[in-house]
Amino acid sequence: MMFWRLVFQLLRGSRGRLAVAILAIVSGAAVTSALLNLDLGVQNKLTQEFRTLGANIVISPPDVQQSVDGGSAGPVLFDENVLEIGIESVPEPNVVASAPFLYVIGKAAEKPVVIVGTLMDELRKFEPTWQLDGGWISSREDATRCLVGQNVARQFHLKPGSSLRLTYADRTAELTVSGVVSAGGPDDSQIFVNLPVAQRLAATGGVSVWQVSVGGSPKVVADYAARITAALPQYQVRPIRQVAEAEGALLGRIRLLIVSMVLLILILTALCVLGTMAALAMERRKDVGLMKSLGGSISRIVGIFLAEVGVLGAAGGLLGTILGAALSYWMGLRVFGTAIAPRWEVFPVTIALMIVVTLAGALPLRMLGNVKPAEILRGA
Repeated sequence: MMFWRLVFQLLRGSRGRLAVAILAIVSGAAVTSALLNLDLGVQNKLTQEFRTLGANIVISPPDVQQSVDGGSAGPVLFDENVLEIGIESVPEPNVVASAPFLYVIGKAAEKPVVIVGTLMDELRKFEPTWQLDGGWISSREDATRCLVGQNVARQFHLKPGSSLRLTYADRTAELTVSGVVSAGGPDDSQIFVNLPVAQRLAATGGVSVWQVSVGGSPKVVADYAARITAALPQYQVRPIRQVAEAEGALLGRIRLLIVSMVLLILILTALCVLGTMAALAMERRKDVGLMKSLGGSISRIVGIFLAEVGVLGAAGGLLGTILGAALSYWMGLRVFGTAIAPRWEVFPVTIALMIVVTLAGALPLRMLGNVKPAEILRGA
């Protein structure tokens, strides 16, 4: 009890100098906590951002080169039912969207157009960043409506509610434009319909490719692709490596930057505490001389000062961690457009780091053990 009374008496007696140390500790803890929260939340946020790029796994017939963004239905198609059964046999909670695609070169007003047949209720999950003038098609059973790219709409003077006739060989489909897509890529020159409409036009029951969008890290995507390959060995299962590798490389760079910044902040905090404690050690030489003259042991005296520093580190770490949680929330809104929720495991980690940093910065206090009481008292 007496030990802690002495500790708190020392804290009250040096409020001016300790205020500088506590300010440095709180600032360091706030930035460290925010960066740790950002590090733990950045993978999910990056994954969400990269999923806006569309599918990251493509399944196709063997030895057939198909374009992910479009192309004609080649001579080699495959049965969507067989593929659907195979994919469903490999459950994966991180699957965001999964759908077959059939690409057909048809005609509209006697001009060639790319017709994409898919499951329209899944298409929106593949392409959440599309800007749409009009409405989405929410049912995969809807055989009367379509979406058109902005280039197609411009070429044929289409708008939501316009009628559009598609032909392929001697077969036709009468459709109503539900919306005009602005994607900024090849999708702007395509027409999107539900899969049965494209299959009736092409007089086929097959599909060109099956695309899957999987959330999670690049390792999760690669593992899921490997499991699909094992379940469907007769097909080509290809992760889109440019997306996966870009995500992994960016995540690695961000984490390296965060770790480097955390180390720099900890070093700067320790140096600030070191300077404050060096000045404090000079002020307390008389107190130490008096304690030693009264029979206080060196370990006991140094223990009191280190306990004082530990209390500073814990208090500053707790306050800084709370401020860091608010800072990471704001950073998430600014960078990703969504808040990054505080992670509770960051609290004990940050507080422990601040205690270690303050104890490392309290090295000058250990020199108080060399104080000679006779010299101090004679000088007094």
